[in-house]
Amino acid sequence: MNLCNQTALLNVRQMGEADRLAEAAGTPAFELMANAGKAVASAIERRWSARPVTVLCGPGNNGGDGFVTARQLAESGWPVRIALLGPRDGLYGIARQHSELWHEAVEPLTPAVLNGAELVVDAIFGAGLSRPIKGPVEDTLAAAANKKTPIVAIDVPSGLMGDTGESLGAVASVLTVTFFRKKPGHLLLPGRLLCGEVIVADIGIPSTVLEQIAPDTFENDPKLWISSLPQPDDSSNKYTRGHALISGGYPTTGATRMVARAAARTGAGLTTIAVPEIALPINASRLPSIMVQTLTAPEDFDRLLHDHHFSAMLIGPDAGVSAETRTRVLAILRSRHPTLLNTDAITAFKDDPHLLYSTIVGPCVMTLDDDDEFNRQFDLTGDKLTRTRNAARRSGAIIVLKGSDTVITAPDGRSVINTNAPPTWATAGSGDVLSGIMLGLLAQGMDAFLAAAAAVWLHGAVAAESGSGLIVEDLPDLLPEVFRRLYRNAN
Repeated sequence: MNLCNQTALLNVRQMGEADRLAEAAGTPAFELMANAGKAVASAIERRWSARPVTVLCGPGNNGGDGFVTARQLAESGWPVRIALLGPRDGLYGIARQHSELWHEAVEPLTPAVLNGAELVVDAIFGAGLSRPIKGPVEDTLAAAANKKTPIVAIDVPSGLMGDTGESLGAVASVLTVTFFRKKPGHLLLPGRLLCGEVIVADIGIPSTVLEQIAPDTFENDPKLWISSLPQPDDSSNKYTRGHALISGGYPTTGATRMVARAAARTGAGLTTIAVPEIALPINASRLPSIMVQTLTAPEDFDRLLHDHHFSAMLIGPDAGVSAETRTRVLAILRSRHPTLLNTDAITAFKDDPHLLYSTIVGPCVMTLDDDDEFNRQFDLTGDKLTRTRNAARRSGAIIVLKGSDTVITAPDGRSVINTNAPPTWATAGSGDVLSGIMLGLLAQGMDAFLAAAAAVWLHGAVAAESGSGLIVEDLPDLLPEVFRRLYRNAN
C-alpha cells in the first residue's frame, strides 16, 4: 500500500540518497546548497527585521549552508558575523566552495562571537550527528540559550539526532529550516520540542526521487487516509455501517461505556457491549443507544461470537487481568475479525506473550502506553520508532505506542508519527475514547493500519476542538463537527 508521499519522512540515509538522485537528475550539489542557504535566509527575513546576526558554521555541508545564509543576509543589509568550528582550510567539497564566496572575516567558534548578536543561526552539525556535542560548540550554544538569543537551526538543532529525535546536547531553536522532507527527529520527542517552528524548504529535489527511495515513515495527516475514511451515502443503513462488539467487565464499567459512545459517534451502525449480568443495570441505564448483552455462563461469550455478525471487536478496558480475559482474547482472535486489544487484554499475557502473538491471524491493533505497559510486553531497547517497529514485527499486530508523539506501526515496518495531540489530551479515560474511535472505524471496514492512524489523528483533533477544561466525556460529542470538516475538505 502506497501512502501519501507529501507527508513522507526521510531518515538521514534516505535524505542523502535524495540528494544523490537529484544530482543524478541534473541538479548540481553546489546549486542544492545554494538553494538551501537562500531558503534559510528567506525564512529569517520573513520573520525578523534586519539585526545583528551571528552564523555558527561547522566543517561539513551544514556549515556550507550557513555560509550561503550569511552571504544572503549580508547582501540584504544585515550585520553578519561568521564563526567556524575548526580552520577555514579544513572545509571540503562544496562547503569549501561556498565559503570562498564569503570575503569577510571568519572567527573561531567561541561564546565571544555572540556579543551583540540579536539572532543566531546554528549551522554547526546536521541530522547525522551521533556523538554528544562538547567543547566550544556546547559552550557557545549554551551561552546563546542563557542570553535568550533566538536561534534558527539549519536542518536540525546541532546535537539532535535526525532519525530518532534524541538529544545529544541540543538547545532549543525557535525555528528550524529543513529541506525537501522532514525527518523523524523533527516529530519525535524531545526533538519536536527542540526544533520550534519547522519549515520544509524546496531546494530543487524532484519529488519523483521518492519512487526510488520508497519511504516507509510518514507524518500523520488526513492525506494519508481520507480516501479510505468511511463516509455514509444514501444506500447506507445500520447494518452496512458495521457492528462493533466490546467485551466489558465488572466492577469497573466506565471505560467500556466511553469506548462504546466513541465507537457509535465514529459511525458504527450497531454497538454492543457484553458484560456480566450484574453490570447490566448500570450500563443499560446510561447507554440508551448501545445494546447490552449479558453473560451469565462462561460459554455465553463463545455463543455470542457465533450467533452475531460482528464486524470488529475490542477487549481490554474493564476486562481485568485474569484467565477468563485470556480465554476471551483468544476466542476473539480466532474469529479472525478485526480486533483491538489494549490494557488488561494485553497484560493478561505478560507471562506468555508468544501465545498471544501466535493467535493473531487476522487484522489486530494493540494500543499501549509508552511506559511500563509497553515494557511488560516488549523490549524497551532503542528509540521510540525502533521499539514500535520491533514490537509490531514480533507480535504480528499493528502497534499504537501512545504519547504526545504517538507512533503507529504495521508488522511490515510502515510507520506513522502523530503530532496533533494537544496537552489537554492527557486526561483520565482519553485512551478509552481513542479505542472507541478506532473500533468504530474498524467496524465500518476501514483498513486496520489506516484506521489506527486516522483514529489517533481524530482523537487529537477533538481534543484541540475542546480546548482548555477538557474532560473525557466531552470528546465523543465533538466528533461530528470534526468529521463534517474532514468530509467538506475532501469533497
